[in-house]
Amino acid sequence: MNNKRFRQVLIFFLLSSLASASPTLACTTILVGKKASVDGSVFISHSDDGMNDARLVYVPAKDWEPGALRPVYYSHCALDFKPQWGGTVSHRIVDASRAPAYATEHHEGDPKSKPLGFIPQVAHTYAYFDANYGIMNEHQVSIGECTNKAKVTPEPEPGKRIFYSAELSRVALERSKTAREAIKIMGELIEKYGYYGTGETLLVADPSEGWVMEMSGDDKDGTSGVWVAQRVPDDAFFVAANQFRIREVQKDSPDMLYSANLFDVAQGKGWWQPSDGPLDWTSVYGDGEFHHPYYSLRRVWRAQSLVAPSLRLPAWVEGPFTRVYPFAIKPDQKLTVKDLFSIHRDNYEGTDFDLTKGLAAGPFGDPNRFEGGAESLANREGKLSEVKGEFERPLNIYRCVYAYVNQSRDWLPAAIGGVTWFGPDRPATAALIPFYIGATDLPQSIQTSNILKLDRGSMWTAFNYVANQAQLKYSFMIKDIKAVRELHESRFFGMQKELEAQAQALWTSGGEQAARALLTSHSDQQSANVLKDWWALSEQLYIRYNDGYLNTPDGIAQPVFYPSWWLKQVGYEQGPVSYVKPADRK
Repeated sequence: MNNKRFRQVLIFFLLSSLASASPTLACTTILVGKKASVDGSVFISHSDDGMNDARLVYVPAKDWEPGALRPVYYSHCALDFKPQWGGTVSHRIVDASRAPAYATEHHEGDPKSKPLGFIPQVAHTYAYFDANYGIMNEHQVSIGECTNKAKVTPEPEPGKRIFYSAELSRVALERSKTAREAIKIMGELIEKYGYYGTGETLLVADPSEGWVMEMSGDDKDGTSGVWVAQRVPDDAFFVAANQFRIREVQKDSPDMLYSANLFDVAQGKGWWQPSDGPLDWTSVYGDGEFHHPYYSLRRVWRAQSLVAPSLRLPAWVEGPFTRVYPFAIKPDQKLTVKDLFSIHRDNYEGTDFDLTKGLAAGPFGDPNRFEGGAESLANREGKLSEVKGEFERPLNIYRCVYAYVNQSRDWLPAAIGGVTWFGPDRPATAALIPFYIGATDLPQSIQTSNILKLDRGSMWTAFNYVANQAQLKYSFMIKDIKAVRELHESRFFGMQKELEAQAQALWTSGGEQAARALLTSHSDQQSANVLKDWWALSEQLYIRYNDGYLNTPDGIAQPVFYPSWWLKQVGYEQGPVSYVKPADRK
């Protein structure tokens, strides 16, 4: 093969690899203990940063016959979409028996999901909210997730490795009443049925406590896996962002759990010896940050700095396994649901890394920085690009499909105490909508999404549509978006106390079904209002900023020119202001 042909083949291979690469390796997840929240809630939040299935699905409680088996499906978010296991690029599970919203084989003709294997079913499974990972069950067991770079990333194989964190989290929610029970269930499944895919962090909480569970494959062809879990102090804040966060494994600590093979595997691989001192999980089983330096650490720094500025944490560190950022910190002030979501909305505003500033943000302060693709690999002549560099990776990212904050409270009946505050699409342009775990279903608009279709009945489509519009004139449009967002969120938070008091009064008087109906109706009505207003917002943005102008009843086509700093940097002053040819033009 000649050099020219070789370069063409190489470039084709690289581009094809990028085109099929999963964009899901980028999430941020947070846990707040009950003594670190304003009202005693335990919070877990999660942003799912990958363009895949955006649905929030209600999985009902069920009774099962003796001898029933539970199918374990391949998880798209583990190692890209694999069509041999059914489903589609936009629908993670296709199985009506799992949940009505997963019955897309009937009304959309999707290929039914094919099990990697089966495990014995229990007599009764609990109701829960599901997305690309399990979210919360009827007992207020709550889960958040982020993907990590591990030294070993096995492929799935029936009979050897059938579990990834996504299905682990679902089984845990189907069967557990406490966070500890959920961790025990997932650990046993890893050890018995094998683990495949990336390294993972799962945050697991209940109304009393919260834990960090991290896991990895232990061998490319192995039939097990390794895991460790550490309790987060009740007065603490924890954040993870695509890198393991547990450090020394303390064998006798009541606040630490781990797989029986944890030390033997590390020693057998030559990664650790007892003479090295306590096993450092992050450096022994982890492989640093994804993609580039500070892809993970910058977000950890920012989140910890936002809740505890008094710590004066440095933004620059010596390497990927730094110990500068503690496992958990005590926030300067107690936190609320909105505080947590504001972290997920952050673009480093006001810091040296502010993505709303500079030439890359354009004239209107757009914080979005697109990743990858042909332009990053090759120029027009087909040669590999010599441009080297990276953009900062923010907490808020354009390719996020949803984010949420789970609220678990021990002073209320579980049906009322458990709330998922769900924000479709990227956090900065999303509004939080409350969904109570005691509801009997979720609105169709939140259970409907197909990234390949424009569906006006889909909440995600509405939010994503507006978010993409905002990129045209971000500094202007984000103000309009925030106004509508604040209108809804202020109402939701303002209604919360009275709504829950009504539901609790019904519950304590024996009207449990009436309480559930109230909570279900509330979410249905509020979701309908948000969906209507978000599509109206999209039309408003179209009219107000049509053709780059500002259009209002006070005047059509009001000029909105570019800022002077941007005009200078893009060569505006070298434009045709004279009939004389400039000296620097050839």
